[in-house]
Amino acid sequence: MVENLDELSFDIPDGVLDEIQQNIENIIHTFDIPEENKLEVIKQINFMYSRTKYLSMTDELTGLANRRSFDNSYEKEFLRAQRYKNKLTLVMFDIDHFKQVNDTYGHQCGDFVLKQVANAALQTFRKTDTVYRFGGEEFIVILTETDIHQAVIPLERFRKTVAALGLDYQGESVNVTVSIGACQLTDEIQTKEQFIEITDKALYEAKNSGRNKTVLV
Repeated sequence: MVENLDELSFDIPDGVLDEIQQNIENIIHTFDIPEENKLEVIKQINFMYSRTKYLSMTDELTGLANRRSFDNSYEKEFLRAQRYKNKLTLVMFDIDHFKQVNDTYGHQCGDFVLKQVANAALQTFRKTDTVYRFGGEEFIVILTETDIHQAVIPLERFRKTVAALGLDYQGESVNVTVSIGACQLTDEIQTKEQFIEITDKALYEAKNSGRNKTVLV
């Protein structure tokens, strides 16, 4: 039996949670109990529903949107940009030598570093630019209405911010950097998979050519 809702792993199709919640409300309204009791039960159900939906779309450690959330949003933004010829830049970054951080200071320190880098990303990018934890120490940012040249300033600001964090973990000084790859959507990019692949290659080039740098393609 799961006692902590935060420990659950969710893989629920879009719309199913909304449908379940509405059906439960409809059933409660048929109960032969005082109206105020119905409203209290519905209030509790709505709270549980909101919490469940939040957990299904959020990375618990960093508080960022998770991979599932990215998959839902990315296709919509990609198709919208293709259809209306909007500017769209995709960014991938990860923490350099993250395994070394875990091996040297322990996984709790690694979690601390992930949270600090995630917070730096949230502070750097616009509110309209969602930052996602893609997996492990790798992150993705969707920059809407942004071409590759406009992306340079925030990406470099973020990279320099992380390098200057000077983190302190239980009295230990922990310095980390990030490598960044970015790609602008063009007519030559036909699929959302191709868009990710090209962006990932830019990130690979940043890491392969010395790390702590930004590569634009």
